[in-house]
Formats: sequence, structure tokens, C-alpha cells
Amino acid sequence: MSLCINPICPRPQNPDDRLFCQSCGSELLLEGRYSVLSMLGEGGCGKTYEVGDRDGISKVLKVLSKNEPKYVELFHREAKVLSQLNHPGIPTVEPNAYFAYLPKDSTAPLYCLVMEKITGLDLQKYLQQRGSPIGQGLAVQWLIQLATILKAVHTQQFLHRDIKPSNIMLKSVGHLVLIDFGTVRTITKVSSVGEPSTQATRIMSALYTPMEQMKGKPVPQSDFFALGRTFVYLLTGQDLSDLYDPEADVMEWRGYVPNLSEKLADFIDQLMAPLVSQRPANADVILQKLFEIQREFVAVPEVLTSTQIRDAPTQLAPHRLGLAPDLIGHTAKPAPLSQVSSAMIERCKQELAEFIGPIAAIVCQRTLAQKPQLSEREFVEAIAQQIPKPEDANAFRQRLR
Repeated sequence: MSLCINPICPRPQNPDDRLFCQSCGSELLLEGRYSVLSMLGEGGCGKTYEVGDRDGISKVLKVLSKNEPKYVELFHREAKVLSQLNHPGIPTVEPNAYFAYLPKDSTAPLYCLVMEKITGLDLQKYLQQRGSPIGQGLAVQWLIQLATILKAVHTQQFLHRDIKPSNIMLKSVGHLVLIDFGTVRTITKVSSVGEPSTQATRIMSALYTPMEQMKGKPVPQSDFFALGRTFVYLLTGQDLSDLYDPEADVMEWRGYVPNLSEKLADFIDQLMAPLVSQRPANADVILQKLFEIQREFVAVPEVLTSTQIRDAPTQLAPHRLGLAPDLIGHTAKPAPLSQVSSAMIERCKQELAEFIGPIAAIVCQRTLAQKPQLSEREFVEAIAQQIPKPEDANAFRQRLR
């Protein structure tokens, strides 16, 4: 079945072999390449559909239903930003994926954006289906993923401005993807706090938005505030309105998490601090702190024995990964850290493990032992060259930029 996206079409369903809607006459093959397969959802500003391109790949089509200049500008901005950001934790868009579609006998165009289809659940739906909060160890892993994504966003001088559980997708392989960039803002276009001019459009999600953003003055630390509030929800499973103390302007959440790590609790409270100056300065500071906290929850052996590697899942076996045999069963000598910080080493281990499994620690340690004078950039490249699949190697490089 092929769907017509004309909003006033009385019968949008059509046979697969039609190029024009049999009911209203609007064109069904969008831009000569996209066939609309089904509707995925509908909100106040538009609809989302699943589409198939001419190569048979499923993608997501967003259609803006409000043609007011404000909404068109935000939609166009989302398309532009997504085309500039290249990170596995951000949906990709192809060239010419943003276009205007004119239904039959209509003078008002529909603005359309085709992007990568993310298969999974947003974190709000995930927690609802799970029926219980996430554990602290998983929270730290997810925080590291999201801080890495935010680093990529902020490095390109963008603010997301609407981080919340429903705007974070969890893929079936365990990766997180930050979605809904319709509210994104260029950092250089946001005036500093206290200036009366050129205020940013106010984007607010109840209890996830910090005060400076409510006043039209968002900064990178505004995204960190929303990130902290997101993890209060994920760790407690409670609606934020039930935890918020309006008199003290704080979240009373710690008592809802059994055996809560004091370091993790202090860190999340720091993310949610009322003043911008009290929050972490940037994503790198967040990552460094998270790698320190992570040691409480994940005891990763510096060197795995041959028995541990042998007993790992089949898909992680060394011969499947194309790794050199001399990495197996040998105890690597401690390598001088040289120019590579301990935080970067831990980060490389974390990211590399997603591609090659439990021997990531060995690969990192062996690389340092063999080439102790590497800079951090050279270290990342040396690790990437040992990842068998080129697409995985490129993804690893992107994450460690």
C-alpha cells in the first residue's frame, strides 16, 4: 500500500503500483524516489511516516503541518543542522532530503524532511514497558554516550534545547540516539545572560528546562541541566512533578534509588544546579567525571586471560575480529601514559568495547606499550586501524573526535 500525504485527501490508501492518488490526484512518489508506506505518528506541528526509497531502504519522513514562518524556520533549521552533524548518535540525512511538496490543487506547500529510521524505543516508552527504573551502572554508560553526543553537537556550535526521555531513542543494539533537532539553536546567535537583545525562541518542556532557557538565554550548560533531570526520571521511575520541591527549587530524588552512589548523586545534582556557573563547563569535563564514577560499577580487567577470551561470545572471538594472535594470553607490561591521558584511555576502552567486545582493554594497553610516545589523536587512529570493519572504524574515530 502507498499512502497519500495530502492532509485533505479523503482516502489516502492506494495500491503499490500507483504513481498518483486515486482519490485526490496528488503525486505519490515524492521527489521521484520516496514511497510512503505507513504513518508512524502525529503531533501538534506535523506527522511522521515510514517511507521506502528507490533502493528499498526504510526511512522516516517528517511532514510539517503548520506553515507559519516560525515553524518553517525551525523545521528548516533542523534539516540544516542534521546535514552538518556526523555522529552515530544523531540521525543522518541525505543531500536533498529536505524539500517542499505541493498536493494536487493546493497552493500551500508541505515541507518534508527524510532522515535515517531509528529502530527502537524512546526512553520514556522504554521505561514504561520495562516497568522499573534503570540501574546506576547502566545510567553511567548512557550518560557517557549522551555526553559524547552533546560534545559533537556543542563542538559544531549548536544547542539542542529539548533533551528529555522522549527525545532519546534506544536502539536494539544498546546505542542511544538523540532525536528531534527542531529546537536546535546556534550558540553564536544566543546572547549572553543579562543582555536584553536578540533573545532566543523560548523552548520549554516542563521541569526539564532551566531558568536561563525559560528567559530566552540558553547556553550549553542548559542541555546539561536537562540531561540531569532526564536521569533523575530514569533512575527513579517517578514523574518529576512528584519529586520537585517548589519552595526549595530542588528535586528530592535520592531516596528513591536504593544504594545510591554518592558520587553519582552529587554529579547529577551538579548537572541540575540552578546557576549556570555551578554546572560542568563542557562535555569533556562531564566525560572525565563519568569515567571516574564508572570505576565504582564496572571492574574491567586490564588484561584478560586466554580462558576469558576463549569463553567470550563467539562473535567476539579473536579470529572473528581479525586481531593478531599475539594479543591472546599475553600479559602486557604497564605502558607509560605519555601524552595520552587516563581519561582518554578509559574512553577509548569504553567505545572500542562496543565494536570488538571484551578484548578492548587488551588492544588499548598493547597499543600504548608498543608506541608509548603517541599523541591522543595518534592513539585513537592506531586503535581505529585495528577494528576489522571500516564502517566501525570510522564510527569509532567520530566518537573520539
